[in-house]
Amino acid sequence: MFKRTAYLEKLVHSMGNGYVKIVTGIRRCGKSFLLNTLFYDYLLKNVCDEDHIIRFAFDSADDLERIGENPVELQMKKKSVDPMKFMDFVKSKIKDDGKYYLLLDEVQELGAFESVLNSYLRKPNVDVFVTGSNAKFLSKDLITEFSGRSDQIHLYPLSFSEFMEEYAGDKYQGFSDYLLYGGIPLVVLEQDKSKKAGMLSSLVNEVYLHDIVRRNKVKNASDLNDLLNVLASSVGSLSNAEKIKNTFRSEIKSAITNKTVSKYIGFLDDAFLINIAQRYDIKGKKYIGTPQKIYFSDLGLRNSRLNFRQFEETHLMENAIYNELLYRGYCVDVGVVETFEKKENGSVVRKNLEIDFVCNLGESRIYIQSAFSLPDAEKRETEIRPFRKVGDSFKKILITKDLCPTYHDENGILTMNVLDFLLNPDSLKI
Repeated sequence: MFKRTAYLEKLVHSMGNGYVKIVTGIRRCGKSFLLNTLFYDYLLKNVCDEDHIIRFAFDSADDLERIGENPVELQMKKKSVDPMKFMDFVKSKIKDDGKYYLLLDEVQELGAFESVLNSYLRKPNVDVFVTGSNAKFLSKDLITEFSGRSDQIHLYPLSFSEFMEEYAGDKYQGFSDYLLYGGIPLVVLEQDKSKKAGMLSSLVNEVYLHDIVRRNKVKNASDLNDLLNVLASSVGSLSNAEKIKNTFRSEIKSAITNKTVSKYIGFLDDAFLINIAQRYDIKGKKYIGTPQKIYFSDLGLRNSRLNFRQFEETHLMENAIYNELLYRGYCVDVGVVETFEKKENGSVVRKNLEIDFVCNLGESRIYIQSAFSLPDAEKRETEIRPFRKVGDSFKKILITKDLCPTYHDENGILTMNVLDFLLNPDSLKI
């Protein structure tokens, strides 16, 4: 059983804050397990008796029958659950003025769920926690439904440290498997590798893309599929709509436009299937429009799109580092450092050097370079050169797959092994 400790602590910390607690995240990443098993057990052991916890799953036939709904009829007619029946059920469970905890799963199946949840915000003895997993609920703009009255807890697929909680082998083989099959809990727990691959393919094609097409009324699903393949092939590379459009026209013979490419990328981002890293001019202190970098929220899903044919550890390790930084709560951009260099003929050339990740958390900032291997001093110098040009005193870290001790060089730059970074929650505090 994955403990999901960091997320459980967030739920506990949010108790009694007067907001609707919304657990979001890509489907099958463990939202229901977090709320209805881990958090439920915490409440029983530390907070209240069972009769002050009201759990309801709107995709459960048993729960629906408890309030007089016919689950078969609801599914066949694509109807929402009657909100009045549900509210009467909750009312019957509240017997006193003590605090009640309302844990609702797949709440998007409830008719007028926004109004229902808002009504419970006005009850001082009801604390509301919800999850949902269809395309509407997964959308990043859901929080606007409860502007100023909600607390979003975003659940990611398993981090590498969480992955290793149930992994039987050593950390080196574990890292290879993590880069290949990712961190969707059900996939991680499956031992048969062919079944892992089948599960990932099914998730992408039958769950995520199906939801995106349905929610956004996508007319040309084949272009959306092709776009996802293009993004998977270029993970961690600078890209923009114009470049992708040209790829479509030259290789796929599609007449897709820049506007459509940008719109489809937005759909994938809204559904948490991908994440977009913006470019940030460090010295100019401003964002640069395009190109951007795109990373996948789960590496197994990315690899599945390419039938596991493109396993470039360099880019996959970079993606894993990016995901870990998000898991730790950082806002992450791609850094650009503008420099001016004099050539032999005396002319001055402007160059843009890249720092893989500019990580901000409150007032703190960390610069990180992902370098798969540092075979010699020349390669190391190439990687740390952008650090030298930044001109500030924020922490600078070089992460490599090379087996090496964690150390600071004469310039104060910290070098560490990627497994030391991923497995030590305090690795960025060294």
